[in-house]
Amino acid sequence: MENLCPRFEKAMVLLSTRWVGLILFDLLKGTKRFSEMEADLPISGRLLSDRLKMLEKEGIVTRDIYSEFPVRIEYSLSEKGKALAPVIQEIQNWAENYISLDELNENTK
Repeated sequence: MENLCPRFEKAMVLLSTRWVGLILFDLLKGTKRFSEMEADLPISGRLLSDRLKMLEKEGIVTRDIYSEFPVRIEYSLSEKGKALAPVIQEIQNWAENYISLDELNENTK
């Protein structure tokens, strides 16, 4: 049996980290401020902050700080992050084709 590629494994661990997929999906729509993302996603501010820091450390998300009053901070996908667009889109396509609404309702019970 062929050994699992460590790079593939790291990518799967990263992408399967809770909320990362939704954060990436949200940022694929364009640059967002933290408050916009917090309003868009069903996630606490603290956890969103932790995930954004992790994605920034991985070079997937960039954080731009604007010296205004109040200070404006915006998040966007880096080139590395934008390269995930076809992956995220294919996961979305797969989900639409193979995950039924009944399955979603079963998971929320």
